[in-house]
Parts: sequence; C-alpha cells; structure tokens
Amino acid sequence: MSTEASPVLFLVAGESSGDALGARLIRALRRLTGNRVEIHGIGGPLMEAEGLRSLFPMSELSVMGLLEVLPHARRIMGRMRQAAKAVDDLQPDAVITIDSPGFAHGFVTKIKTPGIRKIHYVAPTVWAWRAKRVHKFKRHFDHLLTLLPFEPPYFEAVGLKTTFVGHSVLESGLKEADGNVFRQAHGIGQDKTVIAVLPGSRFGEVSRHMAPFRAAIEGLMAKGRDFVCVLPTVPHLSDLVTELAADWPVPISIVIGEADRFGAMKAAQAAVAASGTVSLELALAETPAVIAYRMNSLTHWIVRRMVSIDHASLINIMAVMEGRDPPIPERLQRDCRGDLLAADLDALLGPEGERQLAALAPGLDALRPPDGVTPSEAAARAVLKDIA
Repeated sequence: MSTEASPVLFLVAGESSGDALGARLIRALRRLTGNRVEIHGIGGPLMEAEGLRSLFPMSELSVMGLLEVLPHARRIMGRMRQAAKAVDDLQPDAVITIDSPGFAHGFVTKIKTPGIRKIHYVAPTVWAWRAKRVHKFKRHFDHLLTLLPFEPPYFEAVGLKTTFVGHSVLESGLKEADGNVFRQAHGIGQDKTVIAVLPGSRFGEVSRHMAPFRAAIEGLMAKGRDFVCVLPTVPHLSDLVTELAADWPVPISIVIGEADRFGAMKAAQAAVAASGTVSLELALAETPAVIAYRMNSLTHWIVRRMVSIDHASLINIMAVMEGRDPPIPERLQRDCRGDLLAADLDALLGPEGERQLAALAPGLDALRPPDGVTPSEAAARAVLKDIA
C-alpha cells in the first residue's frame, strides 16, 4: 500500500474508448497530486503515452459481442488471473476498472487481497437492459463513476456509492479541431461538400458497415449530390478500411489519428456513423448525422429479447427520457441499407440538418459535470477522495 501522499493505483482499460478515458484520468490524477501518484495496470497506446507500462497488450481484451467472445474465452480468463495476481503482489490503494464490465467483474473477483478499494468508471447500461446488474456491481465494487446524470439513482437504490462525473466526450479535443485546417491539409476545397463516414472502431463493425455505407454514398450520388468523403479510422484497421474503400465511386480521404478524426468531423456537412460514442462526438462537432448499426444476427436476436429501449444513440435515448423527440435518425439491422441511409444524408444536407443541430443542445448540456470542472478532473477528484 502507498503512503497517504503518494497513492498507488491499478487501472484497467479493455478497449480504445476506455484507453482514452484512462489516459485523461491519469493526466488529471498527476495534476491534482503534483505528480505524486504511482500508476500500474493495463491500457492501450494513449495510457502508455501517459507513462503506464501495460501488464499485457490491451488489444487482447478488445472483443465485443456475445458470440464473438467465445473463441477467446480461455485466453481472457488467463489474463484475468494474471491481472489479479499483479494486484495481489502490488497491493495498491485502489483498482480502477474502466468500462469493459465483463472483464472487470471477472478480474476483481479474482483479487484475493482484502482492503483494496474497487472503483468502476463508466456505468453499465442497466437502464437499457439487464437491470439486475446493479446487484452484481454492488457486490463487486465499492464506488461507481458514471458518465450520465440520470444513472446514479439506479445504483444508489441498492446502496452502491455512485458519483456522476460528466461525459468524457466534452474534453475529447473537438473544441480545438478546425475543419478549415483539415480541408487545407487534405486538399479539399473550402466550398466542397464533405461527408464523414465512420464505420466503427472494431474489425467486425467495419466489416459489416462498409458495404451499406458504400451503397449510401452511391445513392447520394444518384440524387445529384457532388461531394467527397472522409473516413477516419484507427491504425489497426487502416489496411482493412483501405481495401474495402478501394473501389468507392467518390474521392475518399482515409485518415488516422485523433486530430484528423476530429478535423474530419468539423469539416463535414453530414455524417453516416456506426452507433457508439461517435454520435456524441458528431453532435459536439455540430455535424448532422445518421446513426447505423449491424451486428451478428444471432447476437441481435438475443439482445433484442433483453433490451428495454428502442434507440441505439445516446442522444436519442436521453431525449426520450426527457420527453423530447429523438433528433437523430437511426438505421439498425435490416434498416441499415444504402437507400435509407442515402435518403437520410440527402435530407441532412438541407434544412433537416439545421433542425437536428438545434435539437441536440439540451442533451449536450446535461452531460457537463458539476462545479465547472472537466469530466476527467471530476473523476480524479472522486478517486482521490475515495482513498483519502
């Protein structure tokens, strides 16, 4: 265990979104403690850039889907045991698991040393499906940090300490992004219409979405629209994306890295995107969007029998909870088709795009943390207060 002045923390992120959260949390912890904090754990390139030496590659945990996990189950279980042993050897003040609840639960239950605080960052969507998970979180964790303001009551009702810290999308770097600079860097004229194409950050998502997204682009061309496409992706998917986009009928700029990702969003007049945090990023970038998603058919059949909400985009979910109409069109599963997506994009390039942007503001305001601090600072404060 640490001294009071120098806390020792073990952070675990299982996918790219958690890696970004973890990196910002590490920066905030160092800032608030005057760099007197010792960080260990598992993370990706962003957390490693903040000084973390990952116990093993985070990519080994980046598996999504009920069926997709099965072939990797033995390896993941082995990594759980390895991580738990590292915690028992280190005996940190707290373990902080970031999203990836499946791995988080299995991992923390294998920790044998008593007295280590267990904090989970990003609440499971119990308001959408499997509401009884609140009891599991109560058993396994001491404190939960949530991104959404309506989440704490679900967990406080069963006695789990819960703190709303605000949504990390608010400090993602979008405010600093400049669409005009992006256009200039990529040879796109200032008066050229740009469509952002965001097929997802996982192999399966890209594989399933590129074909209907290509059909949408063809459909938009058939409507007489003159435009170019930008497609932000991540390094480990760049080869796949390049291969799948090789025969697209319009000029397409494939870009890698957070700065270009956000620049592309700011440069675009409309976007088609796989469901996820990207819907919030596009809203913050003030880019009208249509959200789409396809998953494994059997996984979808199972999930549909478990979920209690009708929307995939968080902005739409929040709007419905607050009694407002969902502002973003969604095309899911069978509706994830080129003709429907093309019609949505065509509408968003007209007055419908302005209407959507006006309807997004209330949802974005609700994501801001209390006290005027950033979400990562709010999370770091909550962690340090918890172990004080």
